[in-house]
Amino acid sequence: MTTAPRPLLTGVPVLETARLILRAPETRDFEPFATYSASARARFTGGPLDRASAWRSFCHLTGHWIHRGYGLFVIEARDDGRALGSAGPFFPEGWPEPEIGWTLWSPRDEGRGYAFEAAGAARAYAYDILGWQTAISLIDADNHRSQALARRLGCAPEGEGAVMGSACTIWRHPAAETQADGGLEAYA
Repeated sequence: MTTAPRPLLTGVPVLETARLILRAPETRDFEPFATYSASARARFTGGPLDRASAWRSFCHLTGHWIHRGYGLFVIEARDDGRALGSAGPFFPEGWPEPEIGWTLWSPRDEGRGYAFEAAGAARAYAYDILGWQTAISLIDADNHRSQALARRLGCAPEGEGAVMGSACTIWRHPAAETQADGGLEAYA
């Protein structure tokens, strides 16, 4: 029996920060993603999900790269290669406008600045490479950690909205012309 080659997304840039590598989603990232998706932590991102629904959601991440040419990067820790979550430019069908999204998959990684570092690099990429002039982040009213991160990134609440039937607050990122590189060290 022969094994089919593992498909990989090609052409996806790699962003590097002091402690993180932001890269294309890979099949090996599904297990930590599925664990996150099945947990109560996923309540702000459409979960909790059963394993089959988590797989479809994970494939949405990779498909977004194919159909939009950009998408959420997997956040990888430089020190141990662990997949920590996802962050990046995101604009699926039904969204009011392009978003910078972020999610940490394990509570053990919260409070360490990983999401801030990753979201800053992702926003710099969206502004510097994709040419976005502005972006939003859609955050559930009960997601206080993400609201705090949005404030730390310089975002301001702009109004109420809904995504996939869930109410949220629209947070506006500072305009592109007001931003430095967001901590981005290199595009590869």
